[in-house]
Amino acid sequence: MKDTAHKTVAILATVAVLTVALAATVRAADDSNGNPVQAQIDHGKSTYAERCSHCHGPNLMNSGTITPDLRAFPDDKTRFVTTVKNGKNNRMPPWGDVLSDDDIGNLWAFISSRRKP
Repeated sequence: MKDTAHKTVAILATVAVLTVALAATVRAADDSNGNPVQAQIDHGKSTYAERCSHCHGPNLMNSGTITPDLRAFPDDKTRFVTTVKNGKNNRMPPWGDVLSDDDIGNLWAFISSRRKP
């Protein structure tokens, strides 16, 4: 019985050590690769600054123009992607031939992260 108890304690100790090691490995991977959602937001912010801010404004709004306040854009990714790809009302040009699906997804991540509550 004493041997079984010692073996159980040894197994539990080994599991605990492996769990801590795995958690440390995951944290290290997060630190070196960054948060994937934050990376999308960062890429989207860069694309927005380069491609969108001249019409929509540097802070997702451009007072006095026909462009909408993107901070108030509905939580509707399909609508967003369709609008970016195809343009809108002959006022917003289509970007489907210029921006990749990843670029548009990153823009969505950025704009969603800045949405007004």
